[in-house]
Amino acid sequence: MSRGVSDKITYKPYNQGGQWLLPPSLDELVPQNHFVRIVSKTVDELEIEEAFARNTKGGGASRYNPVMLLKVMIYCYMTGIYSSRQIAKQCRENVNVMWLTGFQKPDFRTINTFRSEKLKDSIEEIFVSTVRLLNRKGYVSLEKYFVDGTKIYKIHLT
Repeated sequence: MSRGVSDKITYKPYNQGGQWLLPPSLDELVPQNHFVRIVSKTVDELEIEEAFARNTKGGGASRYNPVMLLKVMIYCYMTGIYSSRQIAKQCRENVNVMWLTGFQKPDFRTINTFRSEKLKDSIEEIFVSTVRLLNRKGYVSLEKYFVDGTKIYKIHLT
């Protein structure tokens, strides 16, 4: 047999239970140019904290930050995830969504209550503002489709 050639099969090391000296931060796991970072930055630019504070009474147990919940909803909606149970699953399993939440794990009831009660009056306005801002920045393009006289806008991530 020639030098450097072998019939022996060699595998890369595989150990699911391996310990790390230092765990990676979520920030390291999400690329700097990933769309989730763009959504987060865009929602921060909307400056909507006052709108949430106006509609919220004090007291009771601590709550999830409404801006964080909004970022999660917008990102999930823009990636085709609409079910509150699926959004909650993304908060537990998807690294990008985990980065948005800062490792918090709201359950589906929290997400559904936030969507149906806290955003009831302003969800359409917030979503339209977000998409328009993303469009102005060149991150999404809006295309018009006409089906049976109905104008449908389709959002494409660029």
